[in-house]
Amino acid sequence: MGRVTDAFFEHRGHLFGVAYRMLGRRADAEDAVQEAWLRYQAADTSGVADLRAWLTTVIGRLCLDQLRSARVRREAYVGPWLPEPLVERLPDEGADPGEKVALAESVSFALLVVLDALTPEQRVAFVLHDVFGVPFADVAGTLGTTAENARQLASRARRAVAAGERRHTTDRARQAEVLAAFTAAAQDGDLAGLLKVLAPDVVAIGDGGGLVSAGRRPVVGADAVARFIIGLARRAERYGWTVEPALVNGDVGVVVRGTGPVGVTVLAVSPEGLITGIYNQLNPQKLGDEL
Repeated sequence: MGRVTDAFFEHRGHLFGVAYRMLGRRADAEDAVQEAWLRYQAADTSGVADLRAWLTTVIGRLCLDQLRSARVRREAYVGPWLPEPLVERLPDEGADPGEKVALAESVSFALLVVLDALTPEQRVAFVLHDVFGVPFADVAGTLGTTAENARQLASRARRAVAAGERRHTTDRARQAEVLAAFTAAAQDGDLAGLLKVLAPDVVAIGDGGGLVSAGRRPVVGADAVARFIIGLARRAERYGWTVEPALVNGDVGVVVRGTGPVGVTVLAVSPEGLITGIYNQLNPQKLGDEL
């Protein structure tokens, strides 16, 4: 029994990484890993040559089922839906976020938002093949389709992801610089300063899940977003909230605190140093116990 348990838990971190990329929520990913464990215990794997590949297929099928049912649940969700952030608090207040090591198995928040726009089948095909190198024949088995169709699903997803990542990806040192300028301008009510770091078509999205106050629609455009952010900064000052730098899915972001965590904000920054997306996770059910 010890060897069986050890064999599974050797791959547990990998399985969580697969599930989190597909589902975007820590709790859902952990549930999928637990279900994979139960299926592993019930199965005869004595003839399995590659246990990691076998478990990856199992977790892929479990996630596909969750993604399909989530499409139905999302129709009743209040306001925009954002993933659950994985937050790493900086070890000391003066540390430079650009020099910190990212979370193991981290995946950018902006990428998760792009992945969420894919169909369940596209997302599973992309994550399994492009991220984890699962052969298309095995991806097809997970999806219940042909290898050629799995290839096409991954190709469509790849184009969508590439377009999103080009606009939302830069190195962490640049992210830290932009975040510092953004935070200073917001706190000072400096509209011109904010406009300097916002892309013309920047989008601000908040997820309150109907549990806390959050915009029901994304705010689009530099001027509208800048005024919106200044309003949020004034609200934070009025309530005495504090802002702490943090790593969010391996990128720089902030945790906003009152008597407890109020929200997590992460910026998507283009290679040109402009903010293309502002994601505010305010839903208390997605803030995580580690905050």
